[in-house]
Amino acid sequence: MFFFAFVTLVASPWWMLKKVPVAQMEELALHPDEYFTQMKAKYPDTFAAAFGADDSAGYAKALKMGRDIYIAEACWHCHSQYVRPVPGETERFGKVSTATEYQNVLQLPQLFGTRRVGPDLTRVGGKYDNTWHFNHFKNPPALVEGSIMPSYAWFFDKEGNPNAKGLAIVTYVQWLGTWPRVKGLDEEW
Repeated sequence: MFFFAFVTLVASPWWMLKKVPVAQMEELALHPDEYFTQMKAKYPDTFAAAFGADDSAGYAKALKMGRDIYIAEACWHCHSQYVRPVPGETERFGKVSTATEYQNVLQLPQLFGTRRVGPDLTRVGGKYDNTWHFNHFKNPPALVEGSIMPSYAWFFDKEGNPNAKGLAIVTYVQWLGTWPRVKGLDEEW
C-alpha cells in the first residue's frame, strides 16, 4: 500500500515534471531592470554595501534576498501570486495566471497565498515606482486608504532611507510579473 501511494503521489508527478524547463537565477537576473539601477543611483552607499554593483550578480543577490524576506515576513499570507479562474479575479487582477509564469527558481515553491487580504501581486512589477513602494512599506494606510497592512519600519534606517532589506524586498516586488514579459512567454496574457 505504501509503495502504491509513493509511486502515485511522489514518483509519478516527479517523473512527468522533471523535463519541464525551469529558468535558473542566472537567466532571471541577466538584465537588471531600471528600478534596480535607480536604487543604486538614489542610495549608493547602502546599495553598494548590500549588492555591490547593479550588474546581474548584484541583481541576483537582491532578488534572492527579497524573495527570502517576502517569505520570512509572511507577505504570501495576505498577498497571493496567482490570479485564479474564478469570477471577479480577472476584473481585479488581469488574466488568469499561466504555468509559464512559474517556471523559474524564484517561483518555486509557488507562493499562491492563503487568503486575499491584500491585492494579488502576480504582475505588480513596474506598476508603481520605487518611491511608492518604499512609502507603502513605511506607512501603508497613507497610500492605500483603509489598508490594514502593518508598517515595515525595520526596512529603513534612522533617517528613513531603505536599508538592505528594504532595497531587496522592493527589488523582488518590482520583478514580480516581469519575467514572462522579458522571455516573451506572455502571449496568452
